[in-house]
This record gives sequence, structure tokens and C-alpha cells, in this order.
Amino acid sequence: MILNGEAESLALGGRLAAVARPGDVIALSGPLGAGKTSIARGLLAALGLAGEAPSPSFAIVQPYDPPEVRFPVLHVDLYRIEDPSEADELGLDEARTDSLLIVEWPERLDDRWWHDALWLTLRMQPDGTRGLTARVPEAWRGRWPLT
Repeated sequence: MILNGEAESLALGGRLAAVARPGDVIALSGPLGAGKTSIARGLLAALGLAGEAPSPSFAIVQPYDPPEVRFPVLHVDLYRIEDPSEADELGLDEARTDSLLIVEWPERLDDRWWHDALWLTLRMQPDGTRGLTARVPEAWRGRWPLT
């Protein structure tokens, strides 16, 4: 899939919101500036968030709860995680029971954390567009590709 600018990244997030549910994990991978946060912002807006979602780079975990959004969401940015053991303190395992997890920089932790995640990888193309590839687990079959 090719994304032509921020508007298409936001729109992709909106389409993800239509099929995402509590217990899901959406992993967003790619270099700085690839559009991970734009996809997350589009998803959060489609779930009802009125303002622009801040990047959770410094907070690491930014929670959203009803009535702010339709169901609980944790927007997670693991960029600053230096040791995988630090993730244990974030409570991500517990949150997976009733929240949607949107995880930027998921590669900072090993695959056991994300075995059932919809894994979206963004690559910057020479023409300025973003190429997107998806690793689709069984839990997402029937929901991906998005229409």
C-alpha cells in the first residue's frame, strides 16, 4: 500500500478504528518521520478524540478512556525504552484485556509481546510517499485488508 501524505495516513487510521476492538494490538514500525503517529492520530480521532493526540514520546504511554473515545486505548511509544525489562513496568499485559494498544517502535521489545499484533511497517520512498506493508495475524483475518 502507498500513502501519499499525512491525509492518507490519517484516513488509514480512521479505517483501522472501524475494525479495531479492545484486546487488539496495532504495531506501527518505521523510521522517524515515517507517519506512525499520523496513523495513530487518525485512529484516535475516528474513535472520538476531539483534540489532536500528542505523541507519547516522553510519557511513553498515553491512555484514553471513554467518554473521550469509544473504548479504552493506550497509545504507546517505545522509542525511549533502552532495556526490554523496562516494559514490565508499563502494564501492557494487563491493558490488553480491555484496551486497544497502538504501539510505536514495537521492535524495541521482542516478538513475544506482539505475536498477535497487526504489524504495519512504513518505509519512506524516494518520491516522498510512504510504502506500507502489513503482517496480519489470525486475529485480524477478515478485517484486513481494509476497504
